[in-house]
Amino acid sequence: MSDNIVLRMKNVDVFHGTFQALWNVSLEVRQGEMLALIGANTAGKTTLLDAISGMLHPRSGSIEFLGKEISGLDPYRIVELGITQVPEGRRVFPDMTVLDNLIIGSYAGIARRKKAENLKIVHDLFPRLLERKRQVAKTLSGGEQQMLAIGRGLMAAPRLMLIDEMSLGLAPIVVDEIFKVLEEIRKRGITVLFVEQNVNRTLQEADRAYILETGRVALSGTAEDLRNNAEVKKAYFGVDSCEVKPGSPGG
Repeated sequence: MSDNIVLRMKNVDVFHGTFQALWNVSLEVRQGEMLALIGANTAGKTTLLDAISGMLHPRSGSIEFLGKEISGLDPYRIVELGITQVPEGRRVFPDMTVLDNLIIGSYAGIARRKKAENLKIVHDLFPRLLERKRQVAKTLSGGEQQMLAIGRGLMAAPRLMLIDEMSLGLAPIVVDEIFKVLEEIRKRGITVLFVEQNVNRTLQEADRAYILETGRVALSGTAEDLRNNAEVKKAYFGVDSCEVKPGSPGG
């Protein structure tokens, strides 16, 4: 495996019962990048993240993390290896305090040893979580709960973070803050693979992206290439593939 590839999926098929959700999916995640998954609802984005984190096991194909096959491992083993997932909808423990929610994220072996260090990192990134450490999680705003969910993921001392629909239902100013934090996380050497509903914003923030359609990889490339791709413009930005010529109406 190339030195800068931290995760590789190759020809992965995933089923929900008898329904096939992913078809022959292959992708690579490179060290230190922000990689995005784009696609409509039911395209298979969450299924793909769940397959990486061990919540679902592929019917065929392989998933390698740092050169180790992980597609048959239980989720707790995958967390111990250095992958953590922030699920859609935050899923914080509503009746527990902010601090207790964070501490729960540090149960894996290496994370237990680094609990104090990681807690300081989380509080540096999200000062509001320190201010509200004794507050019950269900009383936080949606944005604060998302910060808590990301913070809990960081407590597991990850090498790779999977973040599902992180801006869902959040105000733009909060989304701005979270993207700034993701950039800080990346600077700390943590690779980020995220799902985001705002395609335009995604292609501004990500280094590369994969576009899923009905469980298959339809397109992939750098964010810049995809922003300029005629199919992407038409499907996601409502821009026709024909360029407006200078001097023509609207040009």
